[in-house]
Amino acid sequence: MKQTTVLISGASIAGPALAFWLSRYGCDVTVVERSPQLRTGGQAVDFKGEIHRTVLTRMGLLDAVRARQTGGHDQTIIDEHGKAIAVIPGEFTGGEVEIARGELSELLHGETKGSCEYLFGDSITALEETADQVHVTFRNAAARSFDIVVGADGMHSNVRRLAFGPEPDFVKYLGYYYALVELKADGDPVMYNEPGRMVALGGPKSPAFFVFKSPERHYDRYDPEAMKRIIRGAYQGGRWRIPELLDRLDTADDIYLDSLSRSEVPSYAKGRVVLLGDAAYGNTLGGFGSGLAVVGAYVLAGELRAANGDHRAAFANYEREFRPYAKVSKQGSAGPFLAPPSRTRIAMRDWTFRSPWLLRQMLKLTDKYATGIELKDY
Repeated sequence: MKQTTVLISGASIAGPALAFWLSRYGCDVTVVERSPQLRTGGQAVDFKGEIHRTVLTRMGLLDAVRARQTGGHDQTIIDEHGKAIAVIPGEFTGGEVEIARGELSELLHGETKGSCEYLFGDSITALEETADQVHVTFRNAAARSFDIVVGADGMHSNVRRLAFGPEPDFVKYLGYYYALVELKADGDPVMYNEPGRMVALGGPKSPAFFVFKSPERHYDRYDPEAMKRIIRGAYQGGRWRIPELLDRLDTADDIYLDSLSRSEVPSYAKGRVVLLGDAAYGNTLGGFGSGLAVVGAYVLAGELRAANGDHRAAFANYEREFRPYAKVSKQGSAGPFLAPPSRTRIAMRDWTFRSPWLLRQMLKLTDKYATGIELKDY
């Protein structure tokens, strides 16, 4: 592959996974990340099926991921008195191998930091495409030009906004929010529901997990106090351990709140700019984000190599190969499943986990989605 300069925005999973392949193929890769350092923590992510396993194997990372896996744990659905109602098996929640998002990000960064340039604590402020390059202005670093720019910067992609247009044109709000809060709790993983809201406690090593139905809200996503106010309002009057958890919000070391949304872009690329991961085909808490990110990075990098750096051909082939696989991101929303809007819907959801036949059907369906692409050997 001819020498190609590539700027990737985003250092979570999709960005470093793409950097891994492009640097191996001889590209000059720079990764810019808004956070001042690699972000740790976050919810667990998982991989399942032959396709995910094959890509991780070709990266030489399958054993390393397995060594760091958290192990999918059964989660007990309980009522307000702590009585068990149903059990969600770890196979359903954790896939074939489960790993903390921060652990996976750290692993990918470790594999690429020696061959790629990382700009932490910085972001792109402007993109200007010329006949043969993209001129990029940064908030802190000096302006530079690249052959290709990749937006791997999540659902609220800055690159997508700059190159494609405002976020509301490409992101659909799905009626729910979720929050991860560093509120440790002893005991086995449990999940408690009231109509339109859920709280899950994963034990002493996992953050508290909240999902709740809500009108769309506008707030500073980097203001923890604003996030705490929203959570308090959403869970006011809650039973079980909800009052205790709300009282502990002020002492939480880390908090993250975001919407359940879905990316809907008509095309993954525009000129020399291309989108990868959640920026292109994300569905919050949809269960396939990490797999789509890693497989998408493999396909995009492979098509660039096959086209010898011809971005037009590579981007068209990437879209043709990958969009049918990424259609899993169109499969509804996790919100009504995790936080059903009525007691009847909660009871119906719980019943599915007491039916071995229904559970088998759900597992077969997720396996089908995870393996729905034929991988080329680039």
